[in-house]
Amino acid sequence: MNEYLSALAAIIWLITALLPWQPWRVREVLEADEKQSVDLSGVTVVIPARDEALVIADTLQALKLQGQGLRVILVDDESVDGTAEIALNQGLAHLDIIRSVSLPKGWTGKLWAQEQGLNAVKTPLTLLLDADIHLMPGILASLITKRDSDKLQFVSLMAILKVDSFWEKMLMPAFIYFFKMLYPFALANNPRSKMAAAAGGCILVDTVALRTIGGMAVIKEAVIDDCSLAKKIKQAGYKTWVGLTHGVISQRPYVSLTEIWDMVARTAYTQLLYSNSLLLACTFIMTLMYVLPLIGLLCFSGSTWFFSLFSVVVMLGLYLPTLRFYALNRAWALFMPVIAGLYLLMTWTSAIRYWRGERSRWKGRIYQKG
Repeated sequence: MNEYLSALAAIIWLITALLPWQPWRVREVLEADEKQSVDLSGVTVVIPARDEALVIADTLQALKLQGQGLRVILVDDESVDGTAEIALNQGLAHLDIIRSVSLPKGWTGKLWAQEQGLNAVKTPLTLLLDADIHLMPGILASLITKRDSDKLQFVSLMAILKVDSFWEKMLMPAFIYFFKMLYPFALANNPRSKMAAAAGGCILVDTVALRTIGGMAVIKEAVIDDCSLAKKIKQAGYKTWVGLTHGVISQRPYVSLTEIWDMVARTAYTQLLYSNSLLLACTFIMTLMYVLPLIGLLCFSGSTWFFSLFSVVVMLGLYLPTLRFYALNRAWALFMPVIAGLYLLMTWTSAIRYWRGERSRWKGRIYQKG
């Protein structure tokens, strides 16, 4: 039995490595170009902000460096830490602050804030930006150029995550790696594919496209709002693109294992469509691909050992491009079986919380099942 399972794991890893869309590679990349000069008067940035006093000043100062004419709408989502007051003191020429009204039933907080901001947008382009996102100079110009050159209506960039603490170095690049395995960027960027993906921290979208699909109301209950929005946009016939960058930086730290655990558990079971069958299938596949090869390498011999060695080599090799993108030591790949095991446990935590009636939690709000 061990031989058959180890052989199956090796076959799955071989297929993963040879998939035409190669989700493990880092090919879809868009970097900031400070040399580009574009007119930003046709862009409005919509920022939902709930208790973001620690980061909002940096976010807005970075927007000032993007160019002239940029409009910014900050939707203060019932903050109690002075977020709006700090924003007003940043000296932005075209800044409007909207005080959010109470969250209606059936909406998540971020989407309700974005909906209110979108209603005030008067420009042809909207930049949906999270309050903790720092944009490097020139990245907005790169986004606009990408949109124009490829005739896109929806361009999204995955923010580079903090990798300062031990747990961030160990787990955060893997978050990007597993996301790309679930939502292969090459498929998501193919107009002929039904796959849709986005990174909610930074999305440049045609305002008319947002309004054509019905605004944020069409995904008002979504927990994974970025991919849900990309799906609606793509289904409406618009062209989407998602990629990686060093020009969009998340300021939000996840220093401890508990913080990362809660971040992943917030949406992990949603990724599985709240399906127990998919949860069990995920558990089997993750154990087969990441855990059993290590056990086989350490505890068995013969063909089982050979198949396990093959699986481990491919497993580590496919993770290396992500580590290189984050400029981290390649030795972190050796932790991949442990990393996968932790992510699997986080997924089970997400499922258990759902079974107890909690669909998601964020910024002091708990969204109940149903």
